[in-house]
Order: sequence, then structure tokens, then C-alpha cells
Amino acid sequence: MIGPGLSLLNNYALGGFYALILAYMFLGVAIVSDIFMEAIEVITSQTKIIKFTDNMGNEREIEALVWNGTVANLTLMALGSSAPEILLSCIETITNLENEKKGELGPSTIVGSAAFNLLIITAVSIVSVDEPKKIDDLGVFAVTSVYSIWAYLWMVIVLQVWGPVGEVSLTEGILTLVFCGLLIACAYAADRYRKTKIKAE
Repeated sequence: MIGPGLSLLNNYALGGFYALILAYMFLGVAIVSDIFMEAIEVITSQTKIIKFTDNMGNEREIEALVWNGTVANLTLMALGSSAPEILLSCIETITNLENEKKGELGPSTIVGSAAFNLLIITAVSIVSVDEPKKIDDLGVFAVTSVYSIWAYLWMVIVLQVWGPVGEVSLTEGILTLVFCGLLIACAYAADRYRKTKIKAE
């Protein structure tokens, strides 16, 4: 984005100008993302009344969440936190449909965001809490860890091993969606197994 006369400015002045514009855009993305995350929190906090009969034969009612926490984290929360780069990738893909050479912005944002979430956010979350840390559900943690590693391996297979180098076919895209569904199903199963085990104890 170079406006009339901007190219005549000093490089330092131009850099400062673009830094201000970038900060302004980041602020806009942060505001929209906050609204989106608040909407997701409202959706996932919905509850329903469940009626059951206890061991004494009395009918009781409890208030339970509609959304399973694990599924909500892997779907809605992930979508909310990654919405900016997903939209950026979609916009770039749509604008480059007619071009033979596809842009590199989409893959870069997705991989960069995943690496940032895996490394930086995990590190900041650990450092920010003074008390001892404990993983509450090792089953779900193990499932998501295995699938995280598989996601990177799958990306290498898709782009370097299977089919033309640097291209993603429709079959590979569909398989990627299938793996996403498997991740959610396995994590949900691990979560349900843990809750069943706790109830049995």
C-alpha cells in the first residue's frame, strides 16, 4: 500500500507510518476477535436440566452444560482464536483462483499460528502461573499431542511425498477434514472414559 507521494518520504518516516497502520489493524482484529470469543463463551456456557433417579428412588434434577468442554475447546474455541488467519487464507485463495501461481500467505499464516500456539502460548501459560501445574486429563492431552505431531507429518506428506510437490489435491483436503473429525471423536471418547472412570470410583 503506497499512497501518492509516500515513496518520496524518508525510509524511517515511511517505516513509522506503516508501523502505525499495522498497529491500528491489529487493534481492529483484536476487537473483532474479542467479540467473536465472547459469543463463543455464551454459546458454550448454555446449560440444560437433566432429570434422573438416584439410588434411593428419588427424582432429582441437575444443571449440566449442553456443550462438552473438550469438544468446545477443539472446535469453537479453536475457530475463534484462529479466525483471523483462516479468513486471511480464504481471502487470499479466493483472490488468486485465476492465477496459476498460488500465494504463500495462507499456508504461512496457518503454520505460523499453529507453531505460535504450540510453543509460545504454552510457554507463557506455564510461566504466568506461580502454583504447581497439573494436566487434569492426560487422556485428552495425549490424544491432542499425537494428533498435533501427526498434523505436521501429514503436511509434509501432502506437500512433498503424495502427489505433485507443493500442491494439495481434493482427496488430500478431504482426508485432512476426516483427520480433524477423528481428533474430535478420539478426544471426546477419552474425555467420556475419564468421566466414567471417576463416577465408578
